[in-house]
Amino acid sequence: MTQPKPSIENHASRPQIFGAPEGQDARILADMARDLSRTKRVAVHIASDDLRAHALMELIAFFAPDVESVYFPAWDCLPYDRVSPSPDIIAARVNGLNRLLQWRGSDKFLPRILITTIGAVMQRVTPIDSLQNAGFSVAEKGRVNVAGLQQYLVKNGYTRTDTVREQGEFAVRGGIVDLFPPMNEMPVRIDLFGDDVESLRFFDPATQRTEGNLREVSLRPVSEFFLDEDSIARFRGRYRETFGAVTGNDPLYEAVSEGRKYNGADHWMPLFFEKMNTVFDYVAGGSVTLDQFALAAYTERKTQVKDFFDARKTLADAAQKKGKKKDSDASFSGTVYHALAPSKLYLSDDEWEILTENAAVFLPYASPDEIQSGAKKSRDFGDIRALPDGDLFGELKKHLAYLNRKTLIACYSEGSRERLKIMMEHAGIDPLPSMEILSLEHGFTADDLAVLTEQDILGDRLARKQSRRKKSENFLTEVSALKAGDLVVHQDHGIGRFEGLETLKAGGLLHDCLKITYDGGDRLFVPVENIEILSRFGADEGFTQLDKLGGAGWQARKAKVKKDLMVMAEGLLKIAAQRLLKKGEKLSVDADSYNLFSMRFPYQETEDQLKSINDVVADLNGEQPMDRLVCGDV
Repeated sequence: MTQPKPSIENHASRPQIFGAPEGQDARILADMARDLSRTKRVAVHIASDDLRAHALMELIAFFAPDVESVYFPAWDCLPYDRVSPSPDIIAARVNGLNRLLQWRGSDKFLPRILITTIGAVMQRVTPIDSLQNAGFSVAEKGRVNVAGLQQYLVKNGYTRTDTVREQGEFAVRGGIVDLFPPMNEMPVRIDLFGDDVESLRFFDPATQRTEGNLREVSLRPVSEFFLDEDSIARFRGRYRETFGAVTGNDPLYEAVSEGRKYNGADHWMPLFFEKMNTVFDYVAGGSVTLDQFALAAYTERKTQVKDFFDARKTLADAAQKKGKKKDSDASFSGTVYHALAPSKLYLSDDEWEILTENAAVFLPYASPDEIQSGAKKSRDFGDIRALPDGDLFGELKKHLAYLNRKTLIACYSEGSRERLKIMMEHAGIDPLPSMEILSLEHGFTADDLAVLTEQDILGDRLARKQSRRKKSENFLTEVSALKAGDLVVHQDHGIGRFEGLETLKAGGLLHDCLKITYDGGDRLFVPVENIEILSRFGADEGFTQLDKLGGAGWQARKAKVKKDLMVMAEGLLKIAAQRLLKKGEKLSVDADSYNLFSMRFPYQETEDQLKSINDVVADLNGEQPMDRLVCGDV
């Protein structure tokens, strides 16, 4: 059957895979990968965003452990930004491309899936030839030239430090070389005697203690471009060819010319190579599929790239005109952002259409001709939950009997699984279905498997990733939260007034900084990457007194508050000690009622919430009087 010509924005004109709700789509992809492996091809799925990609990786690992999967993420910075992507993202991307190269050269072809995103596939990547030739191996009892090893590490993006803790770092201490390759879970310590390798051992980055031996370590770049002589010469020539002669102070050009890493140089990556590749080149002949909303994400991303490019171009043109009026181009060249055309960094619409012309779109619903294909969404018990006297678990028992096939219940956590298990046992559900911890919001029903989730049974739950980093909501996270004239508090310098953003050169690098003024007109510039040291000022609107930069007033106020807090703490400790000596009445609650109540809570508890709940329950069952205030801040 001939498919219509695909459309960039409308999935109705593309091949479609019906009956693929979340969960079932992972199983379909696994089956496709198994079929494609017979012809040594890879399944490629393009998710609409990172959340969908991570969910798919988890589901594939659960439902199809026999299938190899690789995740290739997009940069975590904005298009045409002044900063580079985070080291973790760069390491994941380089690791992903290297895994794809291993697949290309593998004799034994297993079922394989590449999971990526719209943002990642739209962007051009390191050429295959360059990455293939960028390896370096060190073998136990072999020989290695230390100077050559250091030269390789620097040219391929590794950062020299005193102590290796993160991927992409290395340290040299006499006859010991520590390094953390991006493809390793642990760093490696090379013990040398001259040029002879005495031993290769893993070590714990936290304790720095070695934990095991290995025979060989294979090194790969931690950067998507290289600073070798050929790459530097190529960059210099193409930079001048693209933007004209470098007549003034250009920190990017200077840093690359000297072979130094420059924050943000990744956005000029095409200038380091003769020709860039795409992710599709790494999986030539792969079968491509798309998320339901991937095409809308493509349009949104394309618009975002154009908007940022136009903004940089407008600023560069304005700076150039201003420089000409003052007859001083050099004074402005250091801050001008020479943006590469989008076609250099990203796929054009024509390229996108060619590369994805046969890409099928996953759709969660059945085909319109009413012939069920794939799977359908599972039963939602919302109608039973809405009844005042609804027997939720009685209805669940009936539904499980009706399914009459292998059934799985996906739970959010160990605790919720145990609670749900107890309630099902009390409802007389026997045998119990398999219960697993799986990040799946809604289940599905296929011919061979039915999956129900906690949310299907108990109602909506707002699942969110836990963050171990605690920070006051009052602290700032982005510049857009401020407007000129707002009062802010610096951790070390006190109350100042935000005046706006300025771009400054420091240490040979350009930084976008927040300009803060203090009493007497003194100014402080805070790089946007350090914005967390500022917080909002929460006093009355009429207060206008600013602190003096470098003055003792702010530190004196902080010291006085600390002293007052110590006095208060002393009094509270005395009261707490007296309370511990008293006896209180023990209280208990019905376990079944409490579990049912807990399971209806529509949110995933945070670590602090779980601790508070456990502490309150422990106090109720204890002998001392309870004295607690639990405050829920919405």
